[in-house]
Amino acid sequence: MRISVFGLGPVGLVTAVSFCKKGYSVVGIDTDSYRVELIRSGDAPFFEPSLETGLREALDAGLLKTTSDSSVNTESDMSYITVGTPSSPDGSIDLTYIRGVASTIGKTLLSRNGYHLVLVKSTVTPGTARNVIKPILEKEAHKLAGTDFGLCSNPEFLREGRAMYDAEFPDRIIIGGESQSDLDKLEAFYNEVYGANTPTIIKTTYENAELIKYANNSFLAMKVSYINMIANLCQNIKGGDVEHVAKGIGLDRRIGSLFLRAGLGWGGSCFPKDLNAISAYGNNIGVKTALINAAITVNENQPLKAVELVERHIGDLKGKKIALLGLAFKPDTDDLREAVSIPIIATLLEKGAQVVGYDPAAIPNAKILLRDKIQFATSPVDCIRDADCCVIVTEWDEFKKISPAVFLETMRRPNVVDGRRIYDPSAFRQAGIKFSAIGLGET
Repeated sequence: MRISVFGLGPVGLVTAVSFCKKGYSVVGIDTDSYRVELIRSGDAPFFEPSLETGLREALDAGLLKTTSDSSVNTESDMSYITVGTPSSPDGSIDLTYIRGVASTIGKTLLSRNGYHLVLVKSTVTPGTARNVIKPILEKEAHKLAGTDFGLCSNPEFLREGRAMYDAEFPDRIIIGGESQSDLDKLEAFYNEVYGANTPTIIKTTYENAELIKYANNSFLAMKVSYINMIANLCQNIKGGDVEHVAKGIGLDRRIGSLFLRAGLGWGGSCFPKDLNAISAYGNNIGVKTALINAAITVNENQPLKAVELVERHIGDLKGKKIALLGLAFKPDTDDLREAVSIPIIATLLEKGAQVVGYDPAAIPNAKILLRDKIQFATSPVDCIRDADCCVIVTEWDEFKKISPAVFLETMRRPNVVDGRRIYDPSAFRQAGIKFSAIGLGET
């Protein structure tokens, strides 16, 4: 199989490199010529563990080529659509890029002989493949789906920071379509790709496949918002500790322990966009998504719990130096999209605080986004030096190694707010640090 990947963002590039690691020949196509050249030179345009190593191996092996010329798609057997689906002002998805790439692929199919499969990995609401992508492909190609070319919905389930692993070792594969032959072809391809490690493959309709992605992310986000709601209860109960509560309910096999870590809320490119999109979709078809809407509301308020705890420690924030350890929305990524650090910083600045931040990967992006609004440190110790309070915003491993003694010796006033529950409260308090954490009541 010769594979084309349209869109070389976090999903597309990871998809392309993962196929190359399996020995397939891939051409990556993107309209951003700068990105194309950057990838061609062996540099990933974003941070993702092990991606750059895999990228350079793929280039050295001659298995990956990148271009802005879509005409090369006539030489491929399969096309993956991995372009972005950003949010519109009302929360619904913007299909501009989807329509554009569908038109581009359709035009390449016009002059291509032989059967060609088009796979939609982009996250789209139910009905998009059938009612938007398929008509455009048929119009531009002057061919019929299911007869002259194939079309399947094939959503991705890649976690930022673990995307390469998830692409190489998926826990399930979802295929949606209306042609049984197309579904069978794609199933056979994945059996070839993964061999004995092929996960469960579910074959269903376009609409079910599209909805599975939204239902999946919405459920995980609701689980996080739920435990954060419980954390807020614990925080106001003497002796309360959400970690004990989470462990207690997580042992129930019907609930499970995953996504029961309380913190400052979720962010990134998926959860916020996807929950808003499925909520807007529900409104459009007359269905109220009350649980999803509640999860969004809880999450919007959660980052400000950190500011509340800072104020409990030091009172008026005017002129106070607040250190933020972590800026990215999660560890092992440089992604600042919907990161909780952003509303925390905005609120601290509104209250007159001086803010200094450090992140192992996200500072270049943060400098573009925040410019000179805050100071940027070169290390964790540099960040907390002479600070009046420190907030743990992102749970990077290197922050977990900082001992209470370092905070005591470096800060002007040893106040720590653990927004990600990475420290032992008793160890910090016994060391003489004024310590508080999300979901931790007073002793």
